Amino acid sequence: MGVNDVEEAVAAAFREEWGQVVATLIRVTGDWDLAEECAQDAFAQALDRWRRDGVPRRPGAWLTTTARHRALDVLRREAVGAQKLREVAVLTRHEGPHDPEDDSGVHDDRLRLIFTCCHPALPIEARVALTLRTLAGLTTPEIARAFLVPEATMAQRLVRAKRKIRNAGIPYRVPPAHLLPERTTGVLGVVYLLFNEGYAATSGADLLRTNLCAEAVRLARVLARLMPDEPEVLGLLALLLLHDARRGTRVDTAGELVTLEDQDRTAWDRAAVDEGAGLLETALRRGRPGPYQIQAAIVACHTTAATAQDTDWADIAALYGELARFVPSAVVRLNRAVAVGMAEGYEKGLALVAELEATGELDGYHLLSATRADLLRRLGRMGEAATAYGRALELVENEAERRFLEKRLAECRSA
Repeated sequence: MGVNDVEEAVAAAFREEWGQVVATLIRVTGDWDLAEECAQDAFAQALDRWRRDGVPRRPGAWLTTTARHRALDVLRREAVGAQKLREVAVLTRHEGPHDPEDDSGVHDDRLRLIFTCCHPALPIEARVALTLRTLAGLTTPEIARAFLVPEATMAQRLVRAKRKIRNAGIPYRVPPAHLLPERTTGVLGVVYLLFNEGYAATSGADLLRTNLCAEAVRLARVLARLMPDEPEVLGLLALLLLHDARRGTRVDTAGELVTLEDQDRTAWDRAAVDEGAGLLETALRRGRPGPYQIQAAIVACHTTAATAQDTDWADIAALYGELARFVPSAVVRLNRAVAVGMAEGYEKGLALVAELEATGELDGYHLLSATRADLLRRLGRMGEAATAYGRALELVENEAERRFLEKRLAECRSA
């Protein structure tokens, strides 16, 4: 195989298999840092070995076995006490690969990992960030951008969270049913952000990371089976399905971003839309509204509109106002500003954006400048729009979004 072919195969395996490999190693070693170190080493070995021997039929099994052997070597070198010797014994018992006909162990490992990370002894931000790091393989800078905090701050949170799990002896398991509710908020937050990273990657060449979207939907389905009476669990699954229904239309054949109003609505996955709408209706009937149900209702306003012009922006603006009661974040207020602008006039939307800019809460967030630019463009104020697009381009990390903003900037300058 060519060098580029092997590099692409390893990159694809990382996207698909990182969570499986790390989750399995954490289960058998109990050492988070060792698990990540050995997983990284296995991927590094793959670059050399796959070029020589070819890509294995089951890359995940190869990577898991290679990482497990590396962890075993490390533990044997450090086996100076009884506890280390026990860890070596456990790792040796799990040395064989997974049964190719039964991948339930992988699924169980990932679910255990989420519930371990989301233990109530950890701060909520640390629960979500730690799971995104270990399950999805997101880098510390990517997670920091998702939380809108400095990279150093996020690095410290991750270190503290892993130390707390180790020192407190937090078990690596799904808790009994009566303890599930106390972890629900963190678990749902993990799945939601996992999907978000797949749906709009914070960095890289591609807008979409479809494997993360698929894994988030799968995990949401597992949670809905575990907690069928929790309306927010149903609301999250509905939200992801309604978003995922139009995933295939978010980029064109050249990989360029397509805005919601320009997407081909006939190409949306109607089965996913119908399933999501049905789940949302079931959740709302429970009479316990929450942020995921409200967000699903917002997306439903888009997916049920026959055309972009038929979108009920007034209803969406009202729903964002309701969402702000549950999630009083600047990002929610920015989304509401867009909806108000579309419903009541672009000037009103701009006024709300200006209020957000004055607070400084979203400094460094490219979508703040991009929103301002779009509203100015719609008003025909092309010079001001170009300036705002330029500012957004200074901040954006994703290449597909960058190309879209550059296109808009060129349109404003040529108008």
